[in-house]
Amino acid sequence: MKIAKAIFVNPDHNFWYGLMAVALSIFVFAYSTRFGKVSILAYYGCWLPLILIDYRRLLSHPGNFLWIVAFAGLACLSAFWSQAPSTTARASIQFMSHVVCALIAARTVGIRTMTRGAVVGICAVVLYSFAFGHYDYDPLDGTYSFVGAFASKNQLGLFASLGIYFAFAGLLILRERGLARILMLACATMSVIALAKANSATSVLAVAVTLAVLVCLRLAMLFAPLARKGGLIASALLGLVVIMAALNMGAFDFVLGIFGKDSTLTGRTYLWSQGWAATAQAPVFGVGYQAYWVQGFSEAERLWKEFYIGSRSGFHFHNTYIEVLVELGAAGFLLIAMLMIRVPFGLLRRLISARGDPAAFVMFGIAFMFLVRSFVEVDVINPYVVGSFLFYYAAGLLASPLPRQEAAAPAARYPSLPRGAT
Repeated sequence: MKIAKAIFVNPDHNFWYGLMAVALSIFVFAYSTRFGKVSILAYYGCWLPLILIDYRRLLSHPGNFLWIVAFAGLACLSAFWSQAPSTTARASIQFMSHVVCALIAARTVGIRTMTRGAVVGICAVVLYSFAFGHYDYDPLDGTYSFVGAFASKNQLGLFASLGIYFAFAGLLILRERGLARILMLACATMSVIALAKANSATSVLAVAVTLAVLVCLRLAMLFAPLARKGGLIASALLGLVVIMAALNMGAFDFVLGIFGKDSTLTGRTYLWSQGWAATAQAPVFGVGYQAYWVQGFSEAERLWKEFYIGSRSGFHFHNTYIEVLVELGAAGFLLIAMLMIRVPFGLLRRLISARGDPAAFVMFGIAFMFLVRSFVEVDVINPYVVGSFLFYYAAGLLASPLPRQEAAAPAARYPSLPRGAT
């Protein structure tokens, strides 16, 4: 029996495969440290074999993606000057292959399938944390927080905030109906509960700002293109003025106080100062990708001890740009800054065009959320994490010349979860 390629690689006909692949990938990103190498192989098995099924479709126009893979390419090259060459070589190859998987997903999975798959995966992640999770004591702020089945409340908070976001996108942007609407509402409810139990200030503020921006964009889409552009520029300037005024009036400390934190962001400002000092080691090309936080290196050991990281792993400077400056220097900083800015603003430009692509709308919110989080977290520069997968999926969507018919289809075509191919 001959199986059509379309059920695997065509965004208009691969709903069930795409949903399964996205949901499994997100679950692996959450708990790969628990389930080990087998889960990573399952993730690769979802995406890499698609190249063999239809290499012409997936490998066409490679030049469109050079700006996307430039940062990962520099990470691979850094093995030649890394202070921990074997660590850098292994981690950079993992990261490059992870980026390739995200770009394959961008070419094979439509936005409606991606949204539903993400919701299914996040529901599984949150339910698993509810079933097997625990509370953990944070010695830095002296509080107990629900960390779920993770090692950090910030990780649970990230998945919960993504659950809220994708539910919002499905209900108000893609206008899901029937069983899909019930799924979105269930995901939103569980994610709100998980986010409240985790008490992660970063995740709460990032998703709140993102949803507020999307509501403003939704209102702007009601106007003609010229008025839409002018309104967005005026809103951005007004928002900047309001934010600056609020900061000067002490709003930042007030918001942090709600979450039991102080103006040092529970040690983050000290950690940032240590990162800035570490950039002096190799200011141009850095010490090598993931070559700073290595067991046996004195500075890493000191910071692990000061921040009570008993596992001596899984730690970072809590700022994407400082982390990159340390590992890949000014060269890496320029590449990641270009990527972090180009993706959301490129999607915004597509969004405010006369066409108003729903796929661009949904993924602009994801790119914007990770841009906001990039100043206090490290989400998009590591392999096998949900942040880098979604961000590079958004980048691939921006670079891909392929049409997105699934996203543009009217919601009436999807009264519930499809019974077969879309």
